[in-house]
Amino acid sequence: MAKAKKLNARSTAARVIAEVVQKKHALNAVLAKALVDLPENERSLCQQLCYGVIRWHFQLEVISQQLLNKPLRAKDGDIAALLLCGLYQLRSMRTPAHAALSETVNACKTLGKPWATGLINASLRNYQRKQEEIDASLKAHEVAQYAHPSWLIERYKHDWPEQWQTILAANNQQPPMILRVNQQLGTRDNYLSQLTKADINASEVEQCPNGILLESPCDVFALPGFSAGKVSVQDGAAQLVAEILDLKPNLRILDACAAPGGKTGHILEHYPDNHVVALDIAPSRLQSIEQNMDRLALNAELIAADAAKTESWWDGKHFDRILIDAPCSGTGVIRRNPDIKLLRRPDDIEALALQQQRLLDSLWPLLKPDGLLVYTTCSALKEENEQQIAHFLTQHPEAQEYEPPKAPATRREFGYQRLPDDDNLDGFYYACIQHR
Repeated sequence: MAKAKKLNARSTAARVIAEVVQKKHALNAVLAKALVDLPENERSLCQQLCYGVIRWHFQLEVISQQLLNKPLRAKDGDIAALLLCGLYQLRSMRTPAHAALSETVNACKTLGKPWATGLINASLRNYQRKQEEIDASLKAHEVAQYAHPSWLIERYKHDWPEQWQTILAANNQQPPMILRVNQQLGTRDNYLSQLTKADINASEVEQCPNGILLESPCDVFALPGFSAGKVSVQDGAAQLVAEILDLKPNLRILDACAAPGGKTGHILEHYPDNHVVALDIAPSRLQSIEQNMDRLALNAELIAADAAKTESWWDGKHFDRILIDAPCSGTGVIRRNPDIKLLRRPDDIEALALQQQRLLDSLWPLLKPDGLLVYTTCSALKEENEQQIAHFLTQHPEAQEYEPPKAPATRREFGYQRLPDDDNLDGFYYACIQHR
């Protein structure tokens, strides 16, 4: 076997994509490790290829099947992924076709598989010749047309018969970059002025008092005062969670599934002296919360524990507010995490719903009689959202819904649902519950 050369953007992207597809590892984790070994000037292209190919994987895979005489062997998953990278460049990137083709072919050698150069070259040239015919054929394949697995398309159709196509289209868009201004350190208007001085174009997010939409994403360290905690990156849909918690001074608050700490920070930015207990089941994930707290110069009590096993961590003192940002399918934030389409399975939804139910039932007794529990997910599936809350209210007759003064999303029979791309924000579900 030929000795592999130093990796570049395309060969690295191929290996990352193969690991996501074959080993079902999360894209952001695999990519973060891979980028460390790449020259800095190659990283942006690698990231663009990884996210683009994973976003359109179900479509690109159908195209590649029409170009190959037989499927590639499992051990050549990197070559299969490299072909998808070539197709993505030809279909969706501004790279000149000749450069996309030659550089993708050369990446076979970088991967130590020069035998594949002829295969990749012939396949991509074949696509160039037959592009119009192949693209037209995609309309006959719903999975290819919408670039989603069939089970998920059917779930969206079932839950949202009028909106499912809009949801699928929104999931395939590149997400905007939205900021949250730290109200303890300045106003939104003042920060917009700082962005203007830094030649960063931005505008207000109308729904969020401290939200700012960037015209184009940028490195966080290019943002004025980011390291000093003046601003954080957080989608507007997530920012609305703190707004419906009805925050006041002198509250004891539980953030039950807190990592990476975005909502914990936002809660404390309202009233830094409130006592916030931030839990996460994975000790390793507490580090991300701690880093967020350090950057924002805020303090929270961090505990590594299964929130539902209250006997292992609760001190017996009830909470004024409980936030359950529950583990979920992520089907409302696929535009940010396109690998969800590859990693999620139909059986996951029922298992997640049981986990959500367990959290609700276990944490409800920890709420003060005059307190407020807020349940949220970044899901667009009713089983995890309004059906979950309907079941909870049936099982707990002493519980009732609370309607916040300003609705965070479209009112449903139970709770509020924001579908992907509503107001250019992520898909999100919110429910507020209090004692009768």
